[in-house]
Amino acid sequence: MRTISALFALSLVSGCSAKYMQNDLSVPDSKLSSGKSVIIATPTNGRYGNENYQASGEMTASATRAAFARYSNRITVSSSCSDIDCLRNQQSFDYYVVPEILHWEDRATEWSGLPDRIEIKVAIYDGETFETLASTILSGKSKLATFGGDHPQDLLQEPLNSYIESLY
Repeated sequence: MRTISALFALSLVSGCSAKYMQNDLSVPDSKLSSGKSVIIATPTNGRYGNENYQASGEMTASATRAAFARYSNRITVSSSCSDIDCLRNQQSFDYYVVPEILHWEDRATEWSGLPDRIEIKVAIYDGETFETLASTILSGKSKLATFGGDHPQDLLQEPLNSYIESLY
């Protein structure tokens, strides 16, 4: 009986926190410079199956902006651009940031036991050469004990803050 109780308690504890992963595709040779200007693209809204998650692109751009706000006062979010080719046609910036939603899954976790999931690719480009400075894929899944309050956008801020902090 103690074994069953211990396993149950362990499963509750492990289901009480969101889990995040970071898969770096390219790592910068040096740290980014604080105070430089940044422009952030607004990714296309996320989809899962036939479900299109309205405003998920805007929420992702906003979370990316908040992560960069700790390091620059000159941040612009382009609502009309979702890729680097479009951003190149904007005014000159020091860093160009392109977040891309690879996976966005909003589940009724409290009923189904299936966690919310996100997967976001973030690429940062040099403003002069447009070479990739850094690129990563951030993924997260919600805790199982959500009590109806969690959504995929709630999984954005922690991994984005951590990743952007590692670049400065």
